[in-house]
Amino acid sequence: MRLIQHGADPFAAPPFEIVGGEGAYLRTSDGRQLLDASNTGGPLGHAHPAMVEAIVTAARFPVANESQPWRERELAAEELIDIAFAGEGDWIGGLRFGLSGSEVNDTALTLAQSVTGRLPVVARERAYHGLVGLARDVTLQPQWHGGLSHTDGSGVSAPAPGVEVRTIAAPDGAIWMREAAPAASLDPTQLAAALDGSAAVIVDYTQGGRYHDAAYQDAVATAAADAGALWIADEVVTGLGRGGSWFAFQKGERRPDIVTLGKPIAGGAAPGGAVVLSKELVERLDGVKWQSYSTFRGHPVMVHAVRAHLRVVRDEGLVARAAAGGELLAARLREIAERHPSVQRVAGDGLHWTIELVGMDWREWESTSTETQPSDLVARAMLAAGVKVSTSDEPTSLFLAPPLIATDAELERIASTLDDALAHSDAALSDAAPTEAAAR
Repeated sequence: MRLIQHGADPFAAPPFEIVGGEGAYLRTSDGRQLLDASNTGGPLGHAHPAMVEAIVTAARFPVANESQPWRERELAAEELIDIAFAGEGDWIGGLRFGLSGSEVNDTALTLAQSVTGRLPVVARERAYHGLVGLARDVTLQPQWHGGLSHTDGSGVSAPAPGVEVRTIAAPDGAIWMREAAPAASLDPTQLAAALDGSAAVIVDYTQGGRYHDAAYQDAVATAAADAGALWIADEVVTGLGRGGSWFAFQKGERRPDIVTLGKPIAGGAAPGGAVVLSKELVERLDGVKWQSYSTFRGHPVMVHAVRAHLRVVRDEGLVARAAAGGELLAARLREIAERHPSVQRVAGDGLHWTIELVGMDWREWESTSTETQPSDLVARAMLAAGVKVSTSDEPTSLFLAPPLIATDAELERIASTLDDALAHSDAALSDAAPTEAAAR
């Protein structure tokens, strides 16, 4: 029996095997060192000494499940609030740990349904919130539905959603576009209609290459409050420094009812997540039992990893480092985009960036093709040059998410390698032009 991969061909030979890693680099079985430029789950890179020590320490503790009082878990919650949410004491009420971003998003949405007594939920276009329960229902990227994509052309098998999901327009957030396109309009009347009678609106800050500005966030938050719906800020990707601030929601004026955390919360040393509730929402829960439990929430490995990660981010100034790195990448990516006709759009913040190439509209993409796509050409060329980037399973998108510890020299290497590799997508675009002209 072989390990089943997530892709369309689970038995295809991988281009390399990872055998180790340190800092911003991965080691492969063929002796190469790859600069890891796309890893939102590894904010401290690989084998950070503080994280290794935390895992060794955690192994000596008992496996205390969520129903058992354990001081170490309480200390982790206190440190998360005191360090990451410093200055947010007026609104933060408390938190529960979880197993992953998907799980805590589902937990947040089900809590919102229970508190409001309503069932419909609202998400923005191109959202991704996970593949568990309600988190899967509000995942609106067409290629991430948790089902099957048939490469023989027989169609897409997507599970039916379990709840009514209403869609609102997504922001754009691009810092550079080859051709100006009309931005999706967040019409106040349509927004109010979507939120009417809904339990919650959940917004993330990066998925589909759409990055929110403060005005978009505050408009959604205000409309949610007016409709009696909860606002959930999905900070699974952006939380804890990735976007150049501790949290993306802090760039706006409004504050969420719920914040969800995942991916980097345990510094890449363990899976984990958290549901953070506002003070007002905690008060609404007074006198009730929250009927939600899991054996491994707040596992000792996660707890110690969370504490170690928070201290490293604080002590090494990695939030400011991500902000400075973001400025470097923004300037370089603008320059690069201008030189390459295959680049359509650049968007991002801090150390999370999306480069969209000219090609198929994302609305038509369901991951049913086995053909090499423009983004594949670029990713393969960068891999050959020793830099690993991801394509997010879309035909035209690449994303950059190096660790927060990446140096300026490493960020420059990523940008320069991308610059060189885009020659391949430029050539593909040039080759396709005569064919398209003949078809017309």
